[in-house]
Amino acid sequence: MEHPSQPSVRHFDHCPWLFADEATEEQRAAQRELQRAVGGDTGIGERCYVAESAAVFPDRLRLGDDSYIAAHAYVTGELDTGSHCTLNPFTTVRGNVVLGHGVRIGAHTSLLGFNHSMAPDRPVYRQPLTSRGIRVGDDVWIGSHVIVVDGVTIGDHCVIGAGAVVTRDLPAWSVAAGNPARVLRDRREVRGAGAVEAEVEVEVAMDPVAAAAVSGVRPDEGRTPATRPAPDPEPRAAAAGHPQPTPHDRRAVQTARAADTEAAAAAPERRSDDNRTPTTRPAPDPEPRAAAAGHPQPTPHDRRAVQTAKAADTEAAAAAAAPERRSDDNRTPTTRPALEPGAAATGNAERAPHDRRGVQVAAPAVGAEVADLPGIRPGGGRTPATRPAPDPGPRAATLAGFADTARDQAARLLDRCWDGERYVDRPGAVPTVRAHCDAVEIADLLLGAVPEHLSAEEHIGRLSGLQDPKSGLVPEFGEPLPVADADGFIGEGAALYHVLCLGYALDLLGPGLPHPVCGVRDMTTRQLIARLEALPWRTGAWGAGAWVDSLATAAHWNLRHDDGGDHGHGTPEALFGWLLTRADPWTGMWGRPSAEEGRLQVVNGYYRLTRGSFAQFGLPVPYPERVVDAVLDHARDARHFGPGRENACNVLDVAHPLWLCTRQLGRDADGYRSGEIRDWAERQLATVLPRWQDGRGFGFGPGAAGPGPDPGLQGTEMWLAIIWYLADLLDRSGELGYRPHGIHRPEPARQGIAGLS
Repeated sequence: MEHPSQPSVRHFDHCPWLFADEATEEQRAAQRELQRAVGGDTGIGERCYVAESAAVFPDRLRLGDDSYIAAHAYVTGELDTGSHCTLNPFTTVRGNVVLGHGVRIGAHTSLLGFNHSMAPDRPVYRQPLTSRGIRVGDDVWIGSHVIVVDGVTIGDHCVIGAGAVVTRDLPAWSVAAGNPARVLRDRREVRGAGAVEAEVEVEVAMDPVAAAAVSGVRPDEGRTPATRPAPDPEPRAAAAGHPQPTPHDRRAVQTARAADTEAAAAAPERRSDDNRTPTTRPAPDPEPRAAAAGHPQPTPHDRRAVQTAKAADTEAAAAAAAPERRSDDNRTPTTRPALEPGAAATGNAERAPHDRRGVQVAAPAVGAEVADLPGIRPGGGRTPATRPAPDPGPRAATLAGFADTARDQAARLLDRCWDGERYVDRPGAVPTVRAHCDAVEIADLLLGAVPEHLSAEEHIGRLSGLQDPKSGLVPEFGEPLPVADADGFIGEGAALYHVLCLGYALDLLGPGLPHPVCGVRDMTTRQLIARLEALPWRTGAWGAGAWVDSLATAAHWNLRHDDGGDHGHGTPEALFGWLLTRADPWTGMWGRPSAEEGRLQVVNGYYRLTRGSFAQFGLPVPYPERVVDAVLDHARDARHFGPGRENACNVLDVAHPLWLCTRQLGRDADGYRSGEIRDWAERQLATVLPRWQDGRGFGFGPGAAGPGPDPGLQGTEMWLAIIWYLADLLDRSGELGYRPHGIHRPEPARQGIAGLS
């Protein structure tokens, strides 16, 4: 078939890779207009193409350079792609989906980054939507007619065979196929004597035509017999471990044909997997017992664990009995991934995967042990699943075991951060006021005592002596007293946070701050309103919220002093009046998102603001439903919550607002978006608990933000509090045996503005 000398728009829609080289200036201008007309929050990179026949209606779209959306693709929700990504004809991408660089998606494939709940008390069309999102790494080839369901992460360099249904995470470098998709091998494996048979299985899974030839039917649901092509004389030329051609690489056609014909001739054993898509079954591992189902599954980027995962998958595929299944709120049954060592059984009986009547009964018990968190894909605790017998391994496999481990190691952790004279956040760091306060918080939380390096009287004396008696401010070690602004209070710097951390450390020790914070005590209502109006709500909502947190906490401490009120100015009342009248009714928050950071500043600022004001004073927050909406939306932003990107601030600043709002909205099954909140809390617990380092605690988080990844007092204090909030969102905080009493206390420090707590 000859192509016309000047391709039409219809031609480019179906072959968008030709557009950059062959389009006329008029066609390029029309494409630019089409891209500008895409609705929602849209940013499209250089040399991109969006088909005129595609249905692209995003809430948010970021299309990286040299990427395209081909004919009749359907895109809604939030899609972020890297460069050189391709959505081929009839692809569906919905919900929250993030693609890395160089992701190729075959025709008729669906990435469904959202779901419905399925409680039995209401029709499906009335069920709330949930969205855990889909994350795809770099250099990934997803074949045609693949389905990827919500909550899945696909690691870098994966190849997924045509017709696969991906229901759980895939490690980096996996070659996977089938329904449900299973890891067949690691792309980096050295091909040995049995390489040809393995390549045959992979290539057949990649190509539905080859699969049809093997099974004797065409890919039209088996209605028409199909002949089998003759074997190619050099079938080894298409090794699946070799680089795969892009969808428009015509030079690779003969190579692909060679593999397909070899696969057709080999005709390995097959099964229908619910009669929808023929798929290969991986060959049994020569030593399948080495990969017992109780062994841990690799994380998406754990390349060392590929062999273990492969052994488990191939053993399961070779078994004659039907695999155990669960629904995970998805529409396609899937095998349950293996559990981590130390997983504990819940004692619940397995129910049929589509028995909606059992959902409510099972909800509280599923996830009863933290063992289900690192080992199984989060399902929000809504679908019962049996588990293997508990391994007598690490105690940290349960919430109670984790807390016992932390308590046992607390003294060693604090010793590590005592330089012989003062506390440091981590060895090699300089002593800080916050480090001493964090040490007091950790000792109180885990040991119910003071850090043993000083007596209680010595701790009190040292910390009380840090507060300037005239201003009530606390400078950092070695720094001068901060200079107050014209209204008497400060606007930035470590001394703002010291109002919180020093005050609560002394509160835990007994006496509290010895002096009022005079700048807040003497501030007039007029001065307060002027300051609030001048805060950088649009460009720095986190800093604005942190300032409110410090001021409100200072007001709280001042109310404990006989002469520490606001001298009749009515400043605390004015603060709450201003906040209530300035909250955005669409988000319940203060500030606006930005294209660069999304809702990061707004949500993080909301936590700091409400912690010091509404939560500390025991007052309800405005618009709690809208807050939940905004916070859950932010929690899907892969820039801040992608794999390996979560830090203590960002997770706490989601967990606490969700916890605070659910106290007002209710936490039962009918609570506002409670299923999604529980899903998120389970996933975060699964991520953070394995990060505990023996004798060292937690690091703050990856990257340069905060203290960084090295374990220290700040990271440990924050993550211990975060774990409590996450567990409490799941109604399981009692298993920890500890409860924050300091700066992250869940109870209000006082009820209302008047009177003492």
